[in-house]
Amino acid sequence: MLYQLYEFQKALLQPLSSWAQTASETFVNASNPLSKMPGAERIAASYELLHRLGKEYKKPEFGIRAVKAHGRDVAIHEITTLEKPFCNLIRFKRYSDDLEVIKKLKEDPVVLVVAPLSGHHSTLLRDTVRTLLQDHKVYITDWLDARTVPADKGEFGLDDYVHYIQEFIRTIGPKNLHVISVCQPTVPTLGAISLMASNGEETPASMIMMGGPIDARKSPTAVNSLADKKSYEWFESHVIYEVPQPHAGAGRRVYPGFLQHTGFIAMNPQNHMQSHWDYFQNLVRGDELDAKAHIRFYDEYNAVLDMDAKYYLDTIKTVFQEYALPSGTWKVSGKLVKPHDITDVALLTIEGELDDISGSGQTRAAHKLCKSIPTERKDHYEVVGAGHYGIFSGRRWREKVYPRIKDFIRAHEQTSKASKKKVAKAVFASD
Repeated sequence: MLYQLYEFQKALLQPLSSWAQTASETFVNASNPLSKMPGAERIAASYELLHRLGKEYKKPEFGIRAVKAHGRDVAIHEITTLEKPFCNLIRFKRYSDDLEVIKKLKEDPVVLVVAPLSGHHSTLLRDTVRTLLQDHKVYITDWLDARTVPADKGEFGLDDYVHYIQEFIRTIGPKNLHVISVCQPTVPTLGAISLMASNGEETPASMIMMGGPIDARKSPTAVNSLADKKSYEWFESHVIYEVPQPHAGAGRRVYPGFLQHTGFIAMNPQNHMQSHWDYFQNLVRGDELDAKAHIRFYDEYNAVLDMDAKYYLDTIKTVFQEYALPSGTWKVSGKLVKPHDITDVALLTIEGELDDISGSGQTRAAHKLCKSIPTERKDHYEVVGAGHYGIFSGRRWREKVYPRIKDFIRAHEQTSKASKKKVAKAVFASD
């Protein structure tokens, strides 16, 4: 019933939000006499804020059209490499008409970014992808909103997540592949590569784990504490609902995106209130630069997706209640996950000093689990002054974290550039 009430509220607010947007434009239109009246800026700002508080936020685009790579501007084309019921594997293909640049693009390492399936869309990692594209061939997991997946496609659990990552690695090819997992997927990514190693399969060149709950017992945050204090049955009865009509996934049990969003806001309500007040003030002052920055952030932050109930409940139980991975008891499709079977994959872990999602030491715990990886192929980096989002987005990501990742990847490539294929002698080619 809660989901239906939410849909009803959304339908009720939509006309009000649209009207507020029109009213706001009326008071800033120079050809309208109302824009000349005293206080018109404040009235327009009030209506604009009302519009943004009531509007529906859809999944944003990555919108990466070009980047500067090897000193030249190169075009970016977004390609769906593999389609799965709950996720698409996206490649950001780089193009140039400069033969020397083409040669360098082809020699760049390949990176798979495993985006979190924890409420927001993979576009939250737009800055991560854009920066990586300067020096790497980049793929990303683009998780789908569970309410758009028909119920006859079946459930999607944590085991399925692990198998998806394995399939993506095999599709791209593990040789010279560097897997970057951000936040929640550090656990299934380590599980996927551990199982591949146990099976005797070829494994990626490196795995880079950023701000994830490998061992959620260390420096527990508010997120960890909630999962630990409430029972599995509590989560199942209080946050799981069926997707209503007319959505394609009608009948599917999910953890709704709107509930997740409420939780995000509840973690720092004062910060969000201050941010909206600052936005209002910027509109009144005509400070377009700061106002646009607010819009960009909240267009992304407010766009959330539903997660399949099985995946969400599996994660709560396995990662945050049983601590199965660090305890050595985690089984995926009946097979025990053994990180110590990994021997030839370089490991870099990254944590933010001020991370309030994944506490200090939670990601670094991967080093102890992967005890068969030689010490010289391991590294850890704590980003001073960075919170959770700061390790993969923003100035600290670009100036501090990315250079460390770039150097680490270059230091652990499995194959020399001399063995790469010869560059095609085309007037226009891609990487």
